Amino acid sequence: MIIKKLYLGLVLFFLYAPIFVLVVFSFNESRSQAYWAGFSFNWYIMLFNNPDIRRALTTTILIAIFSTILATAIGAIAAVAIDKLGNRSKSVIMSITQLPVMMPDIVTGLTLRMLFIFVIQFFGAGRMGFGTLLLAHITFNVPYVILSVIPKLRHLDGNLYEAALDLGSTPFMAFIKVILPEIWPGVVTGALLAFTLSVDDFMVSFFTTGTGVTNLSILIFSMTRRGVNPQINALSTIIFAFIMILLFVIHKRDQQLIKKEKETL
Repeated sequence: MIIKKLYLGLVLFFLYAPIFVLVVFSFNESRSQAYWAGFSFNWYIMLFNNPDIRRALTTTILIAIFSTILATAIGAIAAVAIDKLGNRSKSVIMSITQLPVMMPDIVTGLTLRMLFIFVIQFFGAGRMGFGTLLLAHITFNVPYVILSVIPKLRHLDGNLYEAALDLGSTPFMAFIKVILPEIWPGVVTGALLAFTLSVDDFMVSFFTTGTGVTNLSILIFSMTRRGVNPQINALSTIIFAFIMILLFVIHKRDQQLIKKEKETL
């Protein structure tokens, strides 16, 4: 028992010790990552006064929000359509859906870049930039949403949708009133996963963006090539704090749902 606790403690230490060091040194007055020179908010002040970081943060948030909304809508509808297929067709489609998830990011980014360049040259208009970056993020997020929604559809009683149609509901209203509430936890999970992957992505973004359009991952990569800037520590600390708050909210929401289910039983 002691060995198990010790092993778990070591795993947690190696997982979270680097994050703890990053957070601590984001308040270090010195640029050095080797010694503590005093507590200071200088790097946070410089971070918010840095126009490049503000521009990259705005791009990252906009791309993440738009790609999450569109990918979630497309993925949820696609999952419902896939669930209506026969077993053989469903198996083939699900295998195709899992392929982008298993494919390395560098392959996805490179193939999307080649596709965008071909389309731009073929039509002779447009250029790589915000639009191609958004399309790329939607593309690699849709499979994750589908894979999050499909398990919820497998536990759904298919007769509910047919009953709603028999009672006079339109197909759209039957989907909104009957199907969507049942698969909503999977939709939320897929949306959160899509948002996280969009904010975190570097490789696909690197290949599909254009001049003047940079997200946080590309900006941080370019900054680290010239040495670790303490502003990166401050930015990473803010992102980490935001994710922790988001996880706390989700955890509270799940507890409330479990409590309501127990009360109904």
